[in-house]
Amino acid sequence: MKTLLLSFSLGLAAVLQAQTLPTVGEDEKEDLGTWYLKAVTSEKEIPELKQWSVSVTPMNVEILEGGSLKISFTLGIAGHCREISSTMQESEEPGTYTAYGGRHVEQIVRSSVEDHYIFYGVADVHGHQVRTAKLVGRDPAINLEALKDFENVTRARGLSSETLVIPTQRETCSPGAD
Repeated sequence: MKTLLLSFSLGLAAVLQAQTLPTVGEDEKEDLGTWYLKAVTSEKEIPELKQWSVSVTPMNVEILEGGSLKISFTLGIAGHCREISSTMQESEEPGTYTAYGGRHVEQIVRSSVEDHYIFYGVADVHGHQVRTAKLVGRDPAINLEALKDFENVTRARGLSSETLVIPTQRETCSPGAD
């Protein structure tokens, strides 16, 4: 489950950095607004996601000094909420971002559907490579055209739609609450 939490957090930061962003001074922080995680899939099924309900709150994103991004949101699985906060660094390769000393890498794919992005992550988790893909958008509603595009892109990258999870959107979730 930690792999999933890491992928949610880091992937969103990468997709937001791919947009044309305003220049940020050393003392400034810019609020990039609210984004919604709409779907996630991985090369391996994550049993916790299939057994229990999964929910997410809207994600808040800020630009930090040096162009790093900080994202914050709450993930709920089986009635337990966890606050997530991560920072991603831009790499030298355009559209690629890293975290945790380069052990997590995200690549961005713009969806053919407006205001949607697909990002593909590869993480080293305890010596095992884990690949995931996430669909995010500006609107909390599921867009069937964006979901179909997501399935096509992930299939082309060798991920199965059988592991697809569509989290429930929630406005709030108290960490540790049932």
